[in-house]
Amino acid sequence: MYRFMEEENGQAVATSVAAEPDARSMISMRNIWKTYQMGTEQLHALRDVSFDVRKNEYVAIIGPSGSGKSTLMNLIGCLDSPSSGEYWINGNLVSEMEDDELARIRNREIGFVFQTFNLLPRATALHNVELPLIYSGMRAGERHDKAVAALTSVELGERYMHKPNELSGGQRQRVAIARALVNHPSILLADEPTGALDTKTSYEIMALFEKLHEEGNTIILVTHEPDIAERAHRVITIRDGRIESDERIKK
Repeated sequence: MYRFMEEENGQAVATSVAAEPDARSMISMRNIWKTYQMGTEQLHALRDVSFDVRKNEYVAIIGPSGSGKSTLMNLIGCLDSPSSGEYWINGNLVSEMEDDELARIRNREIGFVFQTFNLLPRATALHNVELPLIYSGMRAGERHDKAVAALTSVELGERYMHKPNELSGGQRQRVAIARALVNHPSILLADEPTGALDTKTSYEIMALFEKLHEEGNTIILVTHEPDIAERAHRVITIRDGRIESDERIKK
């Protein structure tokens, strides 16, 4: 089965339509395109991207600047919608959802970890981790216990009353990871999580991701660093908006 998509040179090209999503997959992307209108020209940031991620996979998405990996991360995280194609999370067809529905899926299914931590500077580690629980309306006592448990899981249980400026870069990233985990999301989505860290601290954070994976978490890591990508168990390489390779790493 084929459908047609107009390329930037005005030529219509046939692209194969991928199979329906596997019921065992947590994430299924089928024939995803993301196109931006730049004046009279069209820029195809993603071109016919299809792949699946199953529960408890540890996947790295890697590519050079301008490859489309950041666009793909935004789609995976429900921060944007594709121009065409289908995207499923846990059986939910999110590619056809409106913004408010996307927000609900994002809050329930995705835990985000960012390169710059995105912590409130005047709030304690505990309060930073509690934020998603506050937004969901959880009672104070319950969210306190859950936040402490999340901080303990990233080996920061004794520093939960410290503010970000009282923590090292690696400790701040651990707080950000605890915040991402506190709602027990289906997917932990990390965007360049070691980009602001030195080499030693980067390896410590990657060791933490491995531990979280061993505990059953599904992790998708977006990076431009090959040595960081190789710490994952599967590497998807993006170039010019297409999947160039999809390889499993032997451990």
